[in-house]
Amino acid sequence: MSSAATPSASPPRKVAVAGVALSDCGKVDDATPYALHAQAARRALADSGLDRSVIDGFASAGLGTLAPVEVAEYLGLRPTWVDSTSVGGSTWEVMAAHAAEAIAAGHARAVLLVYGSTARADIKAKRRTSNLSFGARGPLQFEVPYGHTLIAKYAMAARRHMHEYGTTIEQLAEVAVQARANAAHNPEAMFREPVTVDEVLAGPVIADPFTKLHCCIRSDGGAAVLLVAEDLLPDCAKSPVWVLGSGEHVSHTTMSEWDDFTVSPAAVSGRLAFERAGVRPDEIDLAEIYDAFTYMTLVTLEDLGFCAKGEGGAFVEKGRLTRDGELPVNTDGGGLSAQHPGMRGLFLLVEAVRQLRGEAGAGQVHKPDGRLPELAVASGTGGWFCSSGTVVLGRG
Repeated sequence: MSSAATPSASPPRKVAVAGVALSDCGKVDDATPYALHAQAARRALADSGLDRSVIDGFASAGLGTLAPVEVAEYLGLRPTWVDSTSVGGSTWEVMAAHAAEAIAAGHARAVLLVYGSTARADIKAKRRTSNLSFGARGPLQFEVPYGHTLIAKYAMAARRHMHEYGTTIEQLAEVAVQARANAAHNPEAMFREPVTVDEVLAGPVIADPFTKLHCCIRSDGGAAVLLVAEDLLPDCAKSPVWVLGSGEHVSHTTMSEWDDFTVSPAAVSGRLAFERAGVRPDEIDLAEIYDAFTYMTLVTLEDLGFCAKGEGGAFVEKGRLTRDGELPVNTDGGGLSAQHPGMRGLFLLVEAVRQLRGEAGAGQVHKPDGRLPELAVASGTGGWFCSSGTVVLGRG
């Protein structure tokens, strides 16, 4: 037997975000979803300072019959690593986790994540209608015939939290009010005029207890994020934002299989992400949270550990979520005010990176001592709290 020592495996490569960008957002009546993908991708590549030839990994979902094959072809890319994971709004945090793992393992050097949608324009032009459900096959066949819409599922969960913990409709409205306050500083936000709690409560009821302003807006738009191996950083235009840790979790499809309406899958994905990043929730400087409805923000804050279960209502009061609050949340205005073209999770990553770089303009967050934020978390939710992906990012 040879006495030679077995060579140790190479340590995993560190992974950074090198480029982020949005396409034109809001009301975009003269572009296709493919064009928005391409616009966001070109802008993210320009932001990174890298040549497109370095891209050997590609991730996309939500467009075409063979996503991401069709989108990669449209962009002129021939990747050797691909991902088309589709788990709703959390898709992009889950894809970012997969991409970071692939880069760390040496399976890719630069992975482009890109998304684009003309959801608003398509409805306006009558190319599609609003969907009441995701389909009626499989387990969903037992719910869809009874009119159990996606919005109704979120509303039921919110009502349960209100019953269980005394959360008030005014506290839920505070989430919408503070998201709009953050949007006021974002020139890319679709709605920037301030709103009050009374105005939120006075709106038309969409699904009890949600009125219109408790629900996300519908917009057009796209986003792109470029993740790279650390050896590419000398060629990058900007300082890196590191991917420190991530987690993912799926919970249920049918409401009858959801153990507790007051606990989202972020309770698992968040714990895993923080553990793997080696940080605690109280060290985080800002949070970008999927907010298709106000209740999503509130319960995700609890499940990520920023407050105890049942205390989310009190936590969101007194401006805590605004740019100058104790925990700035959805600093661009979120899906409630900035933009929501569909699976919005990639926008969370773009905004988190911009904040850590100090590129958020009038909406820039600062630590109490005036320094730029150092740690951010992006947590996406898919379906009706069916899935969650959480990514911890750090500047340095």
